[in-house]
Amino acid sequence: MRSSPRSERDPLEEIQLDSAPVYDGVLLKVRRDRVTLPDGNESVREYICHPGAVVVLAVLPDGRLLFERQFRYPLRRAFLELPAGKIDAGEDLLACAQRELREETGYEAVEWQYLGVMHPCIGYSDERIEIFLARELTHVGDALDEGEFLEIVSFSVDEVMSAVHKGEITDAKTIVALFRGLPALGLSIKQSEEK
Repeated sequence: MRSSPRSERDPLEEIQLDSAPVYDGVLLKVRRDRVTLPDGNESVREYICHPGAVVVLAVLPDGRLLFERQFRYPLRRAFLELPAGKIDAGEDLLACAQRELREETGYEAVEWQYLGVMHPCIGYSDERIEIFLARELTHVGDALDEGEFLEIVSFSVDEVMSAVHKGEITDAKTIVALFRGLPALGLSIKQSEEK
């Protein structure tokens, strides 16, 4: 007698019973799902659907890192962050990273390395951000989207790490990209702090 295959289901998994749209915006969509919990009870989950994004850790020829200073309306202030942007429907991840770097900063890169993915707000969104490292940059001129305003600045790794530790850089995708990218540059977080 053959035994039935063991379930691969995570014992913490919540099973969707039904799903309904709450809001359908230009960028974001909100859904409300009814789910069965691991103990068999039911609950409601509301979450934001996001198309995904890329973030680029771009290294200038002198070793400085390329940053943007951009006003972020929900928090009503400007932030220092790495170049990033939304993935268009059906767009290749690398093509998106290349497009965003060019549009926002005016730079193109010869060398690209994929560093991984992060999920910035797992409690209320399905957003994912794909992380890339770009080297051998050449300035070719920016091509900002209409209504997009930002300043391009550069910092040494030490200046960036100091700004993170002082709370001057608080953007999650930027901090994670630095954490993932510094080893690819031959640096560790500890080494950069010691300099």
